Amino acid sequence: VQQATKILEPSPTVDLILADVGDDGVNTALMYVKLIPNDQRDISQAVFEDQMRPKLTEIPGARVTFRREGAGGGSKDLSIILKSDNPVALKQAADTIEEEMVQTPGLVEVTSSLSLVTPEIIIEPDPLRSTDLGVSVQAIASTAALAFLGDTDSNLAKFNLPDRQIPIHVKVASEKRKDIETLKNLRVPSNDGTLVPLSAVATIRLGSGPAAIKRFNRNRQVELSANLEGVSLGDALETVRGLPGMTSLPPDVSEEPFGDAKIMRDVFARFGAALTMAILCIYGVLVLLYNNFLYPIAIMLSLPLSVGGALLGLLLTQNELGLFALIGIVLLMGLVTKNAILLVDFTLAYMKEGKPIFKALVEAGVSRLRPILMTTLSTIAGMSPIALALGADGAVRSPMAIAVIGGLITSTLLTLVVVPVMFTYIDSFYKGFRGLITNN
Repeated sequence: VQQATKILEPSPTVDLILADVGDDGVNTALMYVKLIPNDQRDISQAVFEDQMRPKLTEIPGARVTFRREGAGGGSKDLSIILKSDNPVALKQAADTIEEEMVQTPGLVEVTSSLSLVTPEIIIEPDPLRSTDLGVSVQAIASTAALAFLGDTDSNLAKFNLPDRQIPIHVKVASEKRKDIETLKNLRVPSNDGTLVPLSAVATIRLGSGPAAIKRFNRNRQVELSANLEGVSLGDALETVRGLPGMTSLPPDVSEEPFGDAKIMRDVFARFGAALTMAILCIYGVLVLLYNNFLYPIAIMLSLPLSVGGALLGLLLTQNELGLFALIGIVLLMGLVTKNAILLVDFTLAYMKEGKPIFKALVEAGVSRLRPILMTTLSTIAGMSPIALALGADGAVRSPMAIAVIGGLITSTLLTLVVVPVMFTYIDSFYKGFRGLITNN
């Protein structure tokens, strides 16, 4: 942490650094780096991370990563989970995919929860020797556990005091537990009551094992995670799923989205339902207002004209189609119909006065052009500060305003042409259909 502080502190972009050491474990630390305000620095947070990342990786023996506080369950931009009941196949698949992700452009700080290991003493019972000497595997495990951990509280002897009992823990002294020879010389009881050295019935060696065994839906799990550099979450997730290791997973190993990847999947899955409900609500209100099922269709045609503009605006500004952009598209559904409503409403009013449909459409367009432009321009002006990402954390809300502005521009320009044309066809069909019913 001190070395990381020395690397971060000289940067003119850094204001304050707060380090929390050992809260989640003796070998972990979390550093909070506060940057100076946006208007006082020349680089963004993403650029700052790109500049600091290669310097922090030079710290020997440390795994340094930038944490995503907004990540849904994970601490990085991209997180996926591999799960299986077969630990061997799971480890092989995770190691293969991790190597492929490290070599994938756009993915940085690739880590696997399986690669986080801790030193441990491994005791492997020898079946032949333990059987010959009458020593069971349970006796070997109990002897090692008693020597290093002590017995369970229910089996411990108690030291009685007038007001309480104090459990007496008996185990090998802490300085002796560091010596593997102490473990080898432990005596294990056999079936006939004799004591046998542990080294005579088991192989004892130093090794390493997983820091923690995690499960997902009762299956052993491995989390593969990475931060993104210059790529969107959707593109990165598609790239990872296209890696050879992911496309050829063993039958007993499966993949499960996690964190922001899972949130993205859920958002897009439910966005269609929300958008459909919004369109149906708009159509239902228009049917009630006009007492007609066909005329509202001309108004509803302005909706797809706005979606294309929203996507074009996001594309030109290089913004992702994320949650805030989707909120902006839903917001558009209520905004863009106002222009078409003005045109259709005044056209119907002029037609009731006896004017032909073509003249009614032209006069409606001329008379309503100024209000349409005024409301559109005022909305765009109000959204501009958000689109320019002004204010604290403005970049998060910027895609929403960009989607709204892009959709308003295209819908306003195209509505003045497309809606009148389509209204003529709908009106002709409506009058022909009504005449057919009247004749019958």
